[in-house]
Amino acid sequence: MTKLQKVLSAACLSIAMVSVIAPGTAAAQDAQVLNVATDATFPPMEFTDKGQRTGFDIDLMNALAKAMGKQVQWTDIDFKGLIPGLIAHRFDAAISGIYITPERSQVVDFTQPYFAGGLSVLVKADSPIKTPADLNGKKVTVQVGTKSVNFLRDNYPQVQRVEVEKNQEMFDLVGIGRADAAVTGKPAAYQFARSRPGFRVLDKELTTEEYGIAVRKDEGQLRDQMNAALAKIKADGTYAAIVQKWFGTTAK
Repeated sequence: MTKLQKVLSAACLSIAMVSVIAPGTAAAQDAQVLNVATDATFPPMEFTDKGQRTGFDIDLMNALAKAMGKQVQWTDIDFKGLIPGLIAHRFDAAISGIYITPERSQVVDFTQPYFAGGLSVLVKADSPIKTPADLNGKKVTVQVGTKSVNFLRDNYPQVQRVEVEKNQEMFDLVGIGRADAAVTGKPAAYQFARSRPGFRVLDKELTTEEYGIAVRKDEGQLRDQMNAALAKIKADGTYAAIVQKWFGTTAK
């Protein structure tokens, strides 16, 4: 074998080794990354502050990933695209104030519930609306893709629904008088009322429900790992600290 042949042979061997080793290395790196989607427009659950993603769900997901020995890679997407995107394998999981419902559970799996919520009604402080029954005949704004849409359709058929893309748009419409009320998740409603004078949340909640992290039906192992991580951070006090940070109360 000539010197040139030896060099070419060594080069071919190196290329072959790279082609064999590189995929395994990439896979090992990918195994340490958890791709998670959210719609960061729902304070205090998830929102952006000075260009940084933050909120209860964000802190919770980062803590879960740490307990699992992984890092989170975030994908921002409109709420209505969370479940379809998850099913289409665009990401591994979705956390965004998602209620565990029978309809959603038919197409995706959920972790154990990680926080109690429900639907609440936000109105202006001087609104004549005092109870949910007063919503009939009024313009009520909701975010597309959320449970609020079907809930109002099924339980308050006389309501004039005003459907918008973002949570903030609902609040804006109530503020300028283009909607009489907004129906949204309890944490977001109370957070907005606390931060903006001139609004209040009705005492009577529309529903009492629980939030869960959505994963694909074929990702039972990932779901179980997240459940184990959730139990771990509850046991070591991390979960309670996150609840205290965002809601000013200790976890039960």
